[in-house]
Amino acid sequence: MTTLLITGGTLDKDYQPLSGELDFEQTHLSAMLKQNRVQPLPTMKTLMLKDSLAMTQADRQTILEACLNQASQRIVITHGTDTMVQTARFLLAASDPDLHAKTVVLTGAMRPWALGRSDADFNLGAALMAAQCLTPGVYVCMNGQVFPADRVEKNRASGRFERLSSPHPSHS
Repeated sequence: MTTLLITGGTLDKDYQPLSGELDFEQTHLSAMLKQNRVQPLPTMKTLMLKDSLAMTQADRQTILEACLNQASQRIVITHGTDTMVQTARFLLAASDPDLHAKTVVLTGAMRPWALGRSDADFNLGAALMAAQCLTPGVYVCMNGQVFPADRVEKNRASGRFERLSSPHPSHS
């Protein structure tokens, strides 16, 4: 069984007509899973609903502790794309052997699910599948690809995630 940890990010944002801003009201993950007929449903836990640019080291510690507290060996984390790589590397750097025995996959979206024409469904489905197939480790799943946490970066100019040819210096 897979556990889905929800942290927010663009995937879960919605348009607020009074303010004209994108913000959080609630997670859309239950509706996404139902619409896409995901079976069996993963166990879901909302940790926070935050824009990843507002995420702190304390938030990353909360995510790490949630990963460690899950009985499941397969975890998907929804996360904002702006700092997804930093959180993935934070988890990779954790020295807890219990975490290193798990398969952890982070994913998100470039456009909110609630606004339509989003990559959220595709990325979530890919991440759920990847979590079932990958060996233990920490990964980022975006744009139809899976990247080891120490070999990925977000190309802000193209709005895509790309593979690094060698491990990020902090993990080599």
